[in-house]
Amino acid sequence: MLEANLYRFAALDADPERTEVPEKLFGAEVNEDLLYRAVRVYLQNQRQGTASTRTRAEVAGGGRKPWRQKGVGRARHGTIRSPLWRHGGVTFGPVPGPRRLRLPKRMRRGALVSALSGRYRESALWLVDRLGFDRPHTKAALEVLRRLGCPEKLLVVVSSEEYQVPVVKSLSNIPGVSCARAVSVNAYQVLAHDGLLVTVAGVQELAGRMNDES
Repeated sequence: MLEANLYRFAALDADPERTEVPEKLFGAEVNEDLLYRAVRVYLQNQRQGTASTRTRAEVAGGGRKPWRQKGVGRARHGTIRSPLWRHGGVTFGPVPGPRRLRLPKRMRRGALVSALSGRYRESALWLVDRLGFDRPHTKAALEVLRRLGCPEKLLVVVSSEEYQVPVVKSLSNIPGVSCARAVSVNAYQVLAHDGLLVTVAGVQELAGRMNDES
């Protein structure tokens, strides 16, 4: 049985309670190879794929030989648009095209569980019953994170119902802090931050997501 500290939003200065957390989320072995694959696929799929260069056939000019083949004492050339020349074409340069990679659903789920388990083992997991901001208030959000002792680079995971304007905007202006829904959070987001703050409803939604994807 795994346990973690649970803080109450209404009494952050009080001692935290010990609560049980799902072992299927935070008790798995950390698979570094799977994490590498998940991060590589995620970053590759963020690229627009619009980088493009011109080949020697697409560069303007170079319709005749720059000089005759023999008798001039220089190397023979057929066009000034050869890749050997300045302003010439590019050899094997990037061209637009689909380069999206795909990771199977079970591997995506396994990578997320590995990332969550890694944060739990590093004692970089904070649980809170809720984030009860009535309105967007960055100063109040900073005070909450300070009282909890969270690191500067923090990922806050909430449920879909909690992903509302007061919560999101209270956290969006804090450098290094990101807010994500439990239904869409991925392994890269967890690894890109030094700590993880999850609400109780967020943990439940994560557990339900694992059941749905099994």
